[in-house]
Amino acid sequence: MTIEQIFRDKSIKAKAKVSTIGKWLLNGELPLEELLLYAEKQNATDKATCIEAIEYATKKTPAIADENLLTFVTAALKDDEPRVKWESAKVIGNIAPLFQATLDRSITNLMSNTVNTGTVVRWATAYALGEILKLKTDTNQSLLPKIEALSEKEEDNGVKKKYLDALKKAKKL
Repeated sequence: MTIEQIFRDKSIKAKAKVSTIGKWLLNGELPLEELLLYAEKQNATDKATCIEAIEYATKKTPAIADENLLTFVTAALKDDEPRVKWESAKVIGNIAPLFQATLDRSITNLMSNTVNTGTVVRWATAYALGEILKLKTDTNQSLLPKIEALSEKEEDNGVKKKYLDALKKAKKL
């Protein structure tokens, strides 16, 4: 079965598509680059499903990520579709340790999603920013006060908790 066949088959539920494609990525049956090229040309729903499959795979094995993936999900943070934004943020959170020196653009795009009206977008953004903060890089000098301010302003307890947990871990040495 191909990616295209999976998406055309309406009997396959979204979660099954995600896990199947994610497993293909993990076992090398599907090159990441091929999935990114496919996702780029899809409608918002299918693009988000592709990114969710990448999130599934990078949660288990972050090392499958490369610079092209970081560039793709960083750009996808600007997408109009909320699900594309939140799945991209989760991927960045999963792979941030691999790209510690090249996260500036990702941080910039994540910061624009901290005020999104969607709670899930803000939660995933808080997760990604928190994972970046936990890396304790030079970026923390500017990121730490921003996350402290965000945690004070955030009204949703789940999102706020993500920020506070990251701040706690980042301040421990």
